[in-house]
Amino acid sequence: MIAMRDDELLIEREFDAPAELVFRLWQERDHVLRWWGPEEFTTTELDWELTPGRPWRGAMVAKDYGLTRFGGVIREVNPARQIVFTFAWDEDSGRDMETVVTVTLEQKNGRTLQTFHQAPFSSVAIRDSHVGGWDSLFNKQQLYVENIAAAQAKGGFA
Repeated sequence: MIAMRDDELLIEREFDAPAELVFRLWQERDHVLRWWGPEEFTTTELDWELTPGRPWRGAMVAKDYGLTRFGGVIREVNPARQIVFTFAWDEDSGRDMETVVTVTLEQKNGRTLQTFHQAPFSSVAIRDSHVGGWDSLFNKQQLYVENIAAAQAKGGFA
């Protein structure tokens, strides 16, 4: 087990899909737009391109929470293996600092282990407030990725 500091968040998710596909669905904005955000949210804006040094921006909306804006900068891209980007909520969201997100993909026997690491957080409470949202986002991502992987296996998705 990995020892974590209080200012770190780590979430692992396994997909029944190859790493190249999981990466591609992170890479292409039109795909990310379909699964980004917790389950009760709809992403309405997304300026996302995996080019190191490039800023990215997004917005999502939910009936109970209204409009939320966020963004950052793409830092590193290692195709089919790793994406590093900064993440910050816009000032009016009440969040207080920029974090660094590292998404690592590891393929084993045709499946992909996605490891999501985010840090630093200013408090345990703020870190913990992100867990449910990211887990919910990964629920949407998993359904999307695995449906596409199944369609690909049947020759129905290029």
